[in-house]
Amino acid sequence: MKRRNFLRIIPSVGATSFAVNGFAMRPFANSKMAQVLGSCDDIGERTLVLIQLKGGNDGMNNIIPLAQYSQYANLRPSIKIAENKLLQLDSTLADKDKVGLHPSLSPVKALYEKGWASIVQGVGYASMNQSHFKGTDLWLSGGDSTIANNNVGSGWMGRSLQAMFPDVLGAPTTAMPDPLGLQVGDPSPSLGFHTETEHQNSINLSGQDVTGFYSLIQTIGGAPVVNIPDSEHGDELAYIMNVERSVNKYAARISQVFNAGSNSSVTYSNNGFANQLKTVARLIRGGCKTKIFLCQLGGFDTHDGQVEINDTGIGTHAGLLTTMAEGVKAFFDDLEMMGIADKVTACTFSEFGRCAKENGSYGCDHGTLEPVYVFGKHVKAGVQGTNVNLSDLTQDNQLKGVQFDYRRIFTTLLQDWLGSNNYVLDQTMFDGFDKMGLLDTASIADPSCYLGGTVTDTTEASALRAFSIFPNPASVIAGVTVMSEASYDARLTLHSVGGTMVFANNVRVEAGENNFDIDVFSLTSGAYFVRLENKNTGRAQVAKLSVVR
Repeated sequence: MKRRNFLRIIPSVGATSFAVNGFAMRPFANSKMAQVLGSCDDIGERTLVLIQLKGGNDGMNNIIPLAQYSQYANLRPSIKIAENKLLQLDSTLADKDKVGLHPSLSPVKALYEKGWASIVQGVGYASMNQSHFKGTDLWLSGGDSTIANNNVGSGWMGRSLQAMFPDVLGAPTTAMPDPLGLQVGDPSPSLGFHTETEHQNSINLSGQDVTGFYSLIQTIGGAPVVNIPDSEHGDELAYIMNVERSVNKYAARISQVFNAGSNSSVTYSNNGFANQLKTVARLIRGGCKTKIFLCQLGGFDTHDGQVEINDTGIGTHAGLLTTMAEGVKAFFDDLEMMGIADKVTACTFSEFGRCAKENGSYGCDHGTLEPVYVFGKHVKAGVQGTNVNLSDLTQDNQLKGVQFDYRRIFTTLLQDWLGSNNYVLDQTMFDGFDKMGLLDTASIADPSCYLGGTVTDTTEASALRAFSIFPNPASVIAGVTVMSEASYDARLTLHSVGGTMVFANNVRVEAGENNFDIDVFSLTSGAYFVRLENKNTGRAQVAKLSVVR
């Protein structure tokens, strides 16, 4: 992995989970927004909405290659979508590339015909991992199955935001009062927003009052520490307490923009996913300038019962596609009616597709390639790539032949839509990936408007290390991961909030990735602080750990 230049920044602020409009939200931020002037104003207003389809979306029943329908039907005799029920899409495509959409995707077809949707075929990476957990981690971290990129401890979203806005510690400022990233609808923090310097600290807030705003219930670690010891540990403890106080300010800001915002007369379906998007639209309308929103829809692990036996056009998978398609269509209709559709582009992703051949249980097993949908007013509408070849499968009936590495899509959206400079891309997708033509030419960010830091050629920059804890909260073992560009002897310690040392070990940090375990099984519930001190320089890193029973 090409970690040629680590960012010289203050560690990123913690992530708070709270409820807005009834949905858990986590803000992620690490620096202020750079001021964008003159003709670049619109770049500063743009946001990217990522839609995670959890479980492995069956792309084979999303987009059916019409010229290969007989092969498709042979592979899926029980779960195939009847040819006469397919939605014909885009008669201008070559015969071999013509596709039929699942009947539940009629809202996607409407967006496509409006010029607001692009479908990218055959998306993945070489030797795709078919584990839910590892596959998800790879998509969120910007990794793949190679040795160098298989265990990236940070998320590509966190790295990109960190590199785009490296100026100042991420507390609300006049220049940027909003968190740079917001995770919506999932109380568990996403790896995608973890940065190079540390996993985000988590504070749990949940609940809402009758008007739909958040109310604070509890925080991991309990009440703020009052008597901070006069010591190096005390200084670090004070720093983390200050971080948590700044995070609470984000909760107030998000309540403010939620109050200021509204939705149009567009009717959203009454389900969790649609309401996530409805909340995002309202926040944007209220003035929120968050750069990346992450929403989620689960349930795509369709090993069995994917379709109804007597009507394959309905069933579990059809319902999920309906939820996704109707939610996205309502979202963009809402944005358009409010006059803010220029600000938003959205993109779906899942950890993998499904096996080309059904499994005999009216479902299909874990697979490889998947289609990705990109939505927005400024999307270059069309189908990118060609249909998967159903006559050329692997020995275990998996799709092969990656047409588009998923990182090309994210690279394109980061630079052409959000205006990330090349340094940001270098820090985000370490090996470098060519861009794609996803946006209409007129909307592509001009290089003169690019945002991002620059290479810092100092010894401090090269010494900065990734320092993370997982799982967090922990109940038995807390794993500490350290990424380093140099080798050194270190002291790894664990402290209570009062400063008492409850664990200590001398460790050797080698260049590359290092993993250490701390046994927390005998500890009582509460907040602790993990400290790693370089014995050569005296520099220390500290991160908060929650122990639960």
